[in-house]
Amino acid sequence: MTKLEQIEKSVAELNGEELEAFSEWFDAFQTARWDRQIKADGTAGKLDKLAADALADFRSGRTRQL
Repeated sequence: MTKLEQIEKSVAELNGEELEAFSEWFDAFQTARWDRQIKADGTAGKLDKLAADALADFRSGRTRQL
């Protein structure tokens, strides 16, 4: 059995309260992981073109208020 299969089996066996607690933990885990990735991408300059494009659109009036 793979590690993923073991995790799936364990999650499937959780009761409602345990599943809710796991879901909250996993959501926080994924959020922190996403935040670290965005920070790393920003530091590496991977978002620079997107930011420049957005600023150019804003300065040329090609944006609208949300």
